[in-house]
Amino acid sequence: MNFRISKNIFYNAIQSVSRAITPNSPVPALCGIYINAAEDSLVLTGSDADISIEITLSNANNEKTNLSVIETGSIVIDARYLNDIVRKMDSDEIQIEIIDGTLTRFSGGNAEFKINGYRPGDYPSVDFSVPEIRFSIKASDFVNIIEETAFAASSKETRPVLTGVNLHSDGSNLIATATDSYRLAKKTFPISTSEFNITVPAKCLNEVKSIYGSSEDEIEIALSTKKIQFRSSSTIMQSRLLDGGYPETERLIPKEFGYTMVINRRALISAIDRTSFIKTDNMSIIRLQINNKDDIAVMNKSQEIGESREELFASSYEGEPLDISFSGNYVMDAAKALSSDEIMIRFTGEMKPFVLTDADENSTVLQLVLPVRTYN
Repeated sequence: MNFRISKNIFYNAIQSVSRAITPNSPVPALCGIYINAAEDSLVLTGSDADISIEITLSNANNEKTNLSVIETGSIVIDARYLNDIVRKMDSDEIQIEIIDGTLTRFSGGNAEFKINGYRPGDYPSVDFSVPEIRFSIKASDFVNIIEETAFAASSKETRPVLTGVNLHSDGSNLIATATDSYRLAKKTFPISTSEFNITVPAKCLNEVKSIYGSSEDEIEIALSTKKIQFRSSSTIMQSRLLDGGYPETERLIPKEFGYTMVINRRALISAIDRTSFIKTDNMSIIRLQINNKDDIAVMNKSQEIGESREELFASSYEGEPLDISFSGNYVMDAAKALSSDEIMIRFTGEMKPFVLTDADENSTVLQLVLPVRTYN
């Protein structure tokens, strides 16, 4: 194997592929990036057996690639060394060549490195075949779906299925739902596709956001009962799905509300953020007291630290006076995932779940938070 390529193009590609690699994998070859040089393209593959990424570089896809394959072949190079070497090269182009078995030379400008790689045969086979159910969506739209839901997935492995985002299609809508049992985020997006119901690891979706976040193109999503794939012109990312049935979250969402408040989103976030340094048992518990739209107080109190109080004003409020406590971080996360200047918060009672949405009647995002019992 022997080829020359643009340093920047190659470096950006290996950084993206590295997102799928676990540095301390029990399979040594999976700590590396599989590099396969064909006659007119270079294919880079990274995998941790759960998430896999494949990027194809060619002059046809991007003329700035400046790819010149002198000799075809393949090698696996440890991702840590590969990233460091390419990043520190002081030339616009680099040359990579196998010189003896797995000993690989990297050269560019005045620098030269020789690194021992792994034999290509040691790299586990990754099946990138395309599943049957497929639909296309604008990358920016799917990234928005991730940003509005994935944060609510659980970070604990006690219930593995809750560490993912449930993607469900009824044929005309894509419904994304995430919950950690204490909060819930739901997004509905109109799209025509086959019906399906799968749960994708939130870790995978956050990597999708990193890889496709700046793209204005469409991505193709293909899925089966075992895996999901995200495909663009040069990149394939796929992940295994989480096993187990996802909870019936619809029954958790209240249908009737006794209190409704419309308030400026940024004002609420700022008020909670200013008082979030006061923590009890490592949690910032916010107490919200509402008498009417002009008499609202956000409070936080800790015997060890102190207390804070801030006055807020709402655009409107319907209902009796209300006194409710909740996790400040949960409500801030929920409010940040909404997009309008004003948001609607609807309550059912002091110890019952409450819902945040955009004030717009056509809001497609719903955030639910459970209150916290306090004794002050």
